[in-house]
Amino acid sequence: MNSRYLGAVIIAPFILFLFVGGIYLNYLIMILSIIGMHEFYASVKKNGINAISKLGYLICIIYYFYIGYNVNYKLIFLSLIILSFILMCIPVVNSKYNFIDIAVTIFGFIYVGVFFSFIVIVDNLKYGNYLVWLIFIASWICDTFAYYSGKFFGKRKLCPRLSPKKTFEGSIGGIIGSILSCTLFGIFSIYKGVPLAVYNYAAIGFLCGILSQFGDLFASSIKRHAGVKDYGNLIPGHGGILDRFDSILFSAVVVYCYLTIINLI
Repeated sequence: MNSRYLGAVIIAPFILFLFVGGIYLNYLIMILSIIGMHEFYASVKKNGINAISKLGYLICIIYYFYIGYNVNYKLIFLSLIILSFILMCIPVVNSKYNFIDIAVTIFGFIYVGVFFSFIVIVDNLKYGNYLVWLIFIASWICDTFAYYSGKFFGKRKLCPRLSPKKTFEGSIGGIIGSILSCTLFGIFSIYKGVPLAVYNYAAIGFLCGILSQFGDLFASSIKRHAGVKDYGNLIPGHGGILDRFDSILFSAVVVYCYLTIINLI
C-alpha cells in the first residue's frame, strides 16, 4: 500500500472523535498538542535553541484542563500571563537558558497547543458538532485539490524557497476546492437546522483555502530553518503530527475567529 494512503488509514480513527466530541475530543487534541509541541521543540533544538519543553507541556495540560470544562477566558488569560512571567524569570536564575529559549517555549505552546485547541473550542460552540467539521473539510479538501491541480496544471512555482513542488495553479485549485466543499457542507448543515447562511460557509472556505496554505508553508519555513525534512515519522507517508495538521492549525483559528468576531453564532 502507498505510504500516504497507509498514513491516511492510521489517521482515520481521529474522525470518530469528531463524531463523539466533548471531553474525549478535548483529551485527544491535548495529546496531539503535546506530541506536536515535542516535534516543534525537537526541531528547533537542532539550531541550538534550548526550549524548556517540560514546562511547555505542563502549561499545555493546564490549559486543556481549563477549556475542557466551564471556559473562563479571563482566568485562562491571567494564568498564561503569570506562567509567562515565571518563564521569564528562569534565565535570571539559570544561565543555561536565555530569552530566546523562553520565547520559543512560549511560542511553541501558542502555535501548537493554543491553535490546536480551537478545534475543541469550536466544537463547544452552539452547533459546534457541525461547525467543527469545517476546519477539516476546508483544510483537507484544499490540500487534495491543490495536489491534483498542481500535478496536472501546475507550471509557476508558488514558493520554491520553502516548498519547491507547490504551484500557483495548485494553490488556486486548493482555494476553489475549499470553497466548494464548505459550501456543500453548508447546504447540508442548513438542512440539519444550523442557522447560518450559505454564503458564510463559502467565505470560510475562501479564507481557510488561503490561510491553510500559509499554515503549510509556515510549518515548512520552520523545518527549513531547522534543517529537517519532516517533523517526525509517526504517520507513514505524512511525517509527524505537525506535518499532517499544519494547515489545520491555521484553519481552526480562521473558523473560530469568523464565527466569533463576526458574531454569527
